[in-house]
Amino acid sequence: MESYGLDPHGLALLEAYRALRPCLERLEPAVVSKVRADIADKGLMVTAVDSRIKKESSLAGKLSLKGGKYGEVTDVTDLLGVRVITFYSDDVDKIASMVENLFDIDRENSVDKRKMHELDSFGYNSLHYVCRAPGLVPGADDIRFEVQIRTALQHVWATLYHDTGYKSGIEIPREYLRDMNRLAGMLELVDEQFCRIRTGITDYRRRVETLVADGRLDEVALDGDTYRRYLLLRPFDRLNRRIAALNQAEIQEGPLIQFLPLLRAMGMETLGDLDRMVRERWEDAYQLAVYQLGVTDLDIISSSVALQNLCFAYILRQGGGRAGLRRMFDTLNGPSDSNDILADMICKQAETLKII
Repeated sequence: MESYGLDPHGLALLEAYRALRPCLERLEPAVVSKVRADIADKGLMVTAVDSRIKKESSLAGKLSLKGGKYGEVTDVTDLLGVRVITFYSDDVDKIASMVENLFDIDRENSVDKRKMHELDSFGYNSLHYVCRAPGLVPGADDIRFEVQIRTALQHVWATLYHDTGYKSGIEIPREYLRDMNRLAGMLELVDEQFCRIRTGITDYRRRVETLVADGRLDEVALDGDTYRRYLLLRPFDRLNRRIAALNQAEIQEGPLIQFLPLLRAMGMETLGDLDRMVRERWEDAYQLAVYQLGVTDLDIISSSVALQNLCFAYILRQGGGRAGLRRMFDTLNGPSDSNDILADMICKQAETLKII
């Protein structure tokens, strides 16, 4: 077998590694499976969980440089490496807490590189835990392995740094090193901003939930997120049930999110505007539905029928007339000549009911 020019001690360690390799190959999938299962159980989002067993040639290189520091091969702490890559920097600490509960941590050899930078420097950040997993795999209790936890952007930096610097074997000219440090600073700033934005959005959603629950709808801007939360209140159900009772019809769930562009075009700016339309145009919408369904024997109606008729009534009461209804149908269904026919039909019904 290849000796790699090692001294007798280094060669003995390499032979011990070769004997230990089958155990490492059993330990690797067991550790990865345990990490992935706990991530899923806790509902955490990560971009990747990778692993590798140290290559023989890589270990030989390490032993040739500093083999004297290792009494036995299990003193090498990264024979097995697992990497967890998160989307956000604050998730690194969540994964770290999880790893601390899953494995025995060798605190003396673990490193938090996030805390090692000077104020005027940028660089490679990640959390490195050296772990053991007693009882996980027979014969592997004394094997230490490394778990690295970093963000996706930290991973980008590490990959660039290794590919352009460390692995090249040559010293990087100062001008390029400065550019790499600038890039590291940019990535670090982007990491922080993504985390800040996510925290802000989470806080905003919590505030919206509180405002909606308290009925302070005029303080909630109408947008895709708030509209979905409003729909969770089932604001159109009572009118739908009243309409369905005309023919003892079944109500089938229909899409309501498609009405959002229409509601905005109608001038709705807050959930309060929408809620007022429901309350103020309730009877008009019901009378229009009575006219439409009274001469049919439909036994299934869409859950969008209430909102659709509320929009009809609102547009007509606001003086939008046939043109306003035409724009409504164009928004919901796309431009079509048939939309003129539909608009005319609703206008005639509204005239009969004295809604316009």
